[in-house]
Amino acid sequence: MTDDAVRMVDLGPAAARVAALAEGVGDDQLAAPTPCPDSAVRNLLGHVIGLSQGFRAAGRKELGAATSTPPFTTVPDIDDEGAWRAELPAALDELAAAWREPAAWTEMTQVGGVTLPAAQAGVVALNELVVHGWDLARATGQDYQPTPEELATCRDFLAPSAADRPAGGPFGPALPFPPTAPLLDQLIALSGRSPSWRP
Repeated sequence: MTDDAVRMVDLGPAAARVAALAEGVGDDQLAAPTPCPDSAVRNLLGHVIGLSQGFRAAGRKELGAATSTPPFTTVPDIDDEGAWRAELPAALDELAAAWREPAAWTEMTQVGGVTLPAAQAGVVALNELVVHGWDLARATGQDYQPTPEELATCRDFLAPSAADRPAGGPFGPALPFPPTAPLLDQLIALSGRSPSWRP
């Protein structure tokens, strides 16, 4: 438990899952649409690299350009030479390693230009990995199943803001879902995406 009585979460499994999905992306899929409006697969991959670097710095309390820049200030992208195929898994590994340190979950930090309790930032990082993992899997036709514990943590993080999200925030208005919906569908609907989305 951290000083804020919030349990530490191992981001490693979620990060590894995203890395495996990225490895399964073909070059012919980079221009394909994703559940993120106006973002192709290549933009989503670029965003994952950027968020991994930002949350790694946030976990280490290395505040600076990587933590102070709001997301999507520019349209994220990847190179056309394929270097992203090594850069992305490395960034995800470093993100997970940073948040395995107990100190990452204590005090305050900054990410995306927002200062917040570090324990909350760790949960935000998990949510980013889990939701964008679904985005990438759905866009590229790959199987995807986070753990029930990951899904419950992310659902409980998003649920309180579902009815009152400011315009321009990272998530769109939550979509309705039946109480019997699978946990993954609940989370995706809470993130403002349709669980039935297909390319």
